[in-house]
Amino acid sequence: MGGMKHVLTLVLLPLAPILASCAKPVAGESTVGALPFAVQPMGKFDEPWAIAFLPGDAPAALVTERGGKLLLWREGGETRTVSGTPKVAYRGQGGLGDVALAPDFATSGTVYLSWAEEGFGDTRGAAVGRARLVVDGTPRLENLQVIWRQQPKVTGDGHYSHRIAFSPDGAYLFVSSGERQKFSPAQDLDSNLGKIVRLQLDGSPAAGNPFAARGGVSQEVWSYGHRNVLGLKFDRQGRLWDLEHGPRGGDELNLVRPGANYGWPLVSDGDHYDGRSIPRNYTRPDLARPAISWNPVIAPGDMIFYRGNLFPAWRDHVLIAGLASEALVDVKIDGDTAREVARHAFGARLRDIAQREDGSVWVLEDGPGARLLKLSPRAAKATATP
Repeated sequence: MGGMKHVLTLVLLPLAPILASCAKPVAGESTVGALPFAVQPMGKFDEPWAIAFLPGDAPAALVTERGGKLLLWREGGETRTVSGTPKVAYRGQGGLGDVALAPDFATSGTVYLSWAEEGFGDTRGAAVGRARLVVDGTPRLENLQVIWRQQPKVTGDGHYSHRIAFSPDGAYLFVSSGERQKFSPAQDLDSNLGKIVRLQLDGSPAAGNPFAARGGVSQEVWSYGHRNVLGLKFDRQGRLWDLEHGPRGGDELNLVRPGANYGWPLVSDGDHYDGRSIPRNYTRPDLARPAISWNPVIAPGDMIFYRGNLFPAWRDHVLIAGLASEALVDVKIDGDTAREVARHAFGARLRDIAQREDGSVWVLEDGPGARLLKLSPRAAKATATP
């Protein structure tokens, strides 16, 4: 891993002048620093967490706000509140989380949501539910049903993770389940904390999971030893990747394999916040190592695999929305490993990222008054002929 860090250093050093010169985009089309794309503000939200674009020619999307609102946004139209959302535990990192369209959304209208919910006493945990989205008249969710929960609910307000992904064939639901800042549950197969779980679309354990023979909650587990997974996506080859926060250093992009142990809290390329060291990933060859790690952190919000045509240089790259890094991080996959190739500074924390059918890329800023930003290629400048 020392060699990988050296490569990262070489990649990042030339970016220092760009990072220093970039400022937050202004209203209208941005000319921020040396960004190789146009940035256009398209809406504002209060602590948004996730966005899911609806099919159709005119841009429209569902956006979650951590305080508990689900919003229906349409370009050039009024942003409307969708009723029927669950009660959420809005504190710390908790609240309304991910939103995803079901594989059969075109015919069923089904959407999936994740959120933090209260338990008994001073406990909380993530939940996933599904409902039918109705947009005629007053936007609303009908027949919301909870289909999965973190087990057990614990104290604290962090590391819910609760990102949602569907297998490319539409047959399975994958959910990232954070270890809730409790460390040891990530290595405990009798808990679904610190895991990625593979489920049927109704939330029941999928057949053929690697620990099914153990029974109980272990039947859900696809991989374990995870910390706080905020990105969960499939590549064009049908391989699952996760993006997770390390402690003080050690953010990771991982190729997720069934039954694999990703090491938290036994190893990390970062250290504890109180300064105590953690053995590095390379010291445990029996554990899965990240495709790439970052130290200092990028603090990822989410990621996509870009599959459009508007940005040919990005095709099949991982594009990461960075929180503490306040940047769009461009990562190229090389087989089972990865390397950062560029970092585009926005001067604002970026919470989520999505791609529309037309190939445009959209990012959501983080926090109060966060903007939805559309990225598109810059128009070629005309040159005078002699």
